[in-house]
Amino acid sequence: MASASSGLAFNLSSFSKSNFLSSSDLNSNQILSLFELAKQLKIGNRRIDLGNRVLGLIFTKASTRTRVSFQVAMARLGGQTVDLNPQVTQLGRGEPIRDTARVLSRYCDVLAIRTFSQKELEEYAEWSTIPVINALTDLEHPCQALADYLTIQEKFGELKGLNLSYIGDGNNVANSLMICGAMLGVNVEICSPNGFEVDSNIVEKAKTLNEFGSKISICNDPSKAVKDAQVIYTDVWASMGQEEEILKRKEIFKKYKVDQKLIDLADDEVMLLHCLPAHRGEEITEEALEGRNSCVFNQAENRLHVQQALLAVQLGGL
Repeated sequence: MASASSGLAFNLSSFSKSNFLSSSDLNSNQILSLFELAKQLKIGNRRIDLGNRVLGLIFTKASTRTRVSFQVAMARLGGQTVDLNPQVTQLGRGEPIRDTARVLSRYCDVLAIRTFSQKELEEYAEWSTIPVINALTDLEHPCQALADYLTIQEKFGELKGLNLSYIGDGNNVANSLMICGAMLGVNVEICSPNGFEVDSNIVEKAKTLNEFGSKISICNDPSKAVKDAQVIYTDVWASMGQEEEILKRKEIFKKYKVDQKLIDLADDEVMLLHCLPAHRGEEITEEALEGRNSCVFNQAENRLHVQQALLAVQLGGL
């Protein structure tokens, strides 16, 4: 009989040296194997030393959790991180991505990129000869979705058949939750105001990736959305780059605040998630964020563990 570690290696070996631009770049077996590796790393049952490998961070957008979790993950794997801030590199002066990508591929072993456009990320991947990781674009946030579903799995064990209700803006986080959830058998409902729904193309993509009969649905009524939910998820109403819309969005989204009254409409043991940073009193109340249903800080911690597992796999550490 094959050992658990050999099973992980078998499921994940095909992803070694691969790009991770979208949640759909992994299949369900790979995601679950990645979760198992992340849990082993988290509790200290597995140690992986990649030697002196180098992770390059290219972050056009501000970051706390993503930046620090990647840096710590790489350090725990015995590697180093180089911060390639566009403001202090030639990227900020207009050097073409195709030139930057080819040069950095000769200095670094993997790149994690946090930027606005998915097309920009894809251009880096086209010209790089090393793995490229999506550390957030306006279209997707796949590393966040991995941490989210790992956190849900830790609480409930089995993911198939669970109901996740996302309340708020149909943004990049919602997109990745749909795609990843569809592959894992989670029923995902995205509840947003009219005009702020998720991208219909992403909805269709998620439905085509549905392996276990999960339901992907869209609605506009938060009270109905959470009725049978085991997981309630929310995010800020205005993402980075939408700051000029904050006042307008506050008025439109005020009925989409996650408070204890809304939580009480869901399953008794409902889990509350938020990818942070949170605007307390806007999309979520202080009481809800600090309440017994909240798992947001476990969720934030798991960014470290899934990204450590992801880096280990991409850099051939299994």
